[in-house]
Amino acid sequence: MLYHASPVPNLTELSPKISNHMKPFIYFSEKRENVLVYLSNAVEKCCREQNFSHNGIYRKWGSYGFNSDGILILDEYWPNATRETYKGVSGYIYSVPGGIGIACLNEIPFVRTYDKPIPVAGCEYIPDAYEALLTAAAEGRIILTNYKDNSPEKNHWIRETISNEYRNAKGSPEYRFFLKNKFEFIPEE
Repeated sequence: MLYHASPVPNLTELSPKISNHMKPFIYFSEKRENVLVYLSNAVEKCCREQNFSHNGIYRKWGSYGFNSDGILILDEYWPNATRETYKGVSGYIYSVPGGIGIACLNEIPFVRTYDKPIPVAGCEYIPDAYEALLTAAAEGRIILTNYKDNSPEKNHWIRETISNEYRNAKGSPEYRFFLKNKFEFIPEE
């Protein structure tokens, strides 16, 4: 099976959407636990909670990578980021049969893409994405890092990277709003 996360209930078909790669795809993972991070978008959640008006596509936030065994590592770039982003967020994990000619996206392990609508084969309701992430971590299927455990070098890298992201996101007001809300080192303009 291949898995796809969405906040939208009762889908019978998945359709391609434009994301950060700027091409219309449906994104899947061969690993169910890897789609848990897509149940909430920190950028969209922040903007909605802070009443920031935005009518376009929300930039995706993905502070994750993979270890040498291909296990997803979800990093915290600010204190309590995982809890803040996922706690109380519900959603759905939809599944489709594997082996349907979906091309792999090489830079992200276990990800597959499809560029046409496809019928849903199964659906699992996730009542709390944060609890699901904690369970997956306890079972060793993903790794959650805590901001307090970041090294000084990692915090320096976060500061430099986020500062550059902010400077380069002039066409994404929602993303800049999010970065300014989460990272106190972003200067006032």
